[in-house]
Amino acid sequence: MGFCLTNHAAVAAGHALSGGLERVAILDWDVHHGNGTQDIFYDDARVLYLSMHQSPFYPGTGGLDEVGEGQGRGFTANVPLPAGSGEDVYAAVFAGVFAPLLVEFSPGLILVSAGFDAHADDLLGGMVLSSDAFARFAAFVTQVSREIGAAPPAFVLEGGYNLRALTESVAACMRGARDKAPDWRYAGGIWQVEKSRKILAPFWRDVG
Repeated sequence: MGFCLTNHAAVAAGHALSGGLERVAILDWDVHHGNGTQDIFYDDARVLYLSMHQSPFYPGTGGLDEVGEGQGRGFTANVPLPAGSGEDVYAAVFAGVFAPLLVEFSPGLILVSAGFDAHADDLLGGMVLSSDAFARFAAFVTQVSREIGAAPPAFVLEGGYNLRALTESVAACMRGARDKAPDWRYAGGIWQVEKSRKILAPFWRDVG
């Protein structure tokens, strides 16, 4: 339901699985929930779909209770965030939810739906991230990939509607993939993270 003719992250995940990988993760930091990606793999335990996104916001999906179904139950994790969220909140989601799930799931590849419309200057989104925040996001994901012995992460360009902010953010992301990761640790206090961990605890030991 976005502006994409082809869901490149989903195609890449399917290609990786058909090529022999047993598990693939898709981490979506685009400001909109990736409802198409979620739907494609909603009952597939081979793909872990992780999304943090602005809510309430278009397309209106991606609630905390959307965790997958059938064999895929527990393999979708959504953390909806309020408009005005900054890097501190995103870092809490990375450290408190996404990193523990990725380590436990141990995919052979992490694909990132790398939208940059959560930038403070974006024309559509309502978040307050700086360009440099995306460098730290990329560094963090790259470090997790190394820790679990996965291939280097693949960053798939998605949203971004201020050309200057988009240019700066893409460059920062590319730079960050080579930088030292920030030492983000979840200290509690973010209710969206707490709720997500509680909902996912029956499926994952590291967030219980």
